[in-house]
Amino acid sequence: MRRVKLDKIDRKILKDLQADGRITNVELSKNAGISAPPCLRRVKALEEAGYIKGYFARLDPQLMGYGITVYAQIKLVSQAEADLKKFEDQCEEWRQVRECHMLSGEVDFLLRIVAKDWEGYQSFLTEHLTAADNVSSVKTMLLVRSTKEKPGVPVEVE
Repeated sequence: MRRVKLDKIDRKILKDLQADGRITNVELSKNAGISAPPCLRRVKALEEAGYIKGYFARLDPQLMGYGITVYAQIKLVSQAEADLKKFEDQCEEWRQVRECHMLSGEVDFLLRIVAKDWEGYQSFLTEHLTAADNVSSVKTMLLVRSTKEKPGVPVEVE
């Protein structure tokens, strides 16, 4: 993966793609003030350099039948690297776990978990999460509402 030095055009491209991953190359190039072929080359270079990690559609959890979102703070018995990796690998297997973040401090991991309903979450909690090797404690927080969900990072064009 080669490093790309970001200029104003690259930053504009990244900002626009982050806001709308379905933007056409023609529209993207127009917004960036360059023609389509060099714009496409820049996008490919940004992908190869790792600035663009992927593209996806953000789905509405409620419409997809997932009425519950829970954030769970996980504390492990052991923080040995092998045990941390084993827990991360387990999280990859659990479809309900949509995000897994290792933290510093009193809590080892923060998970974002979706479930169809409260009973579905309780079932996941008791059958999988608390039953997992090395899990010492689980503290859950039920999401009430979201007022801001911005993907990615702020991109300064200037």
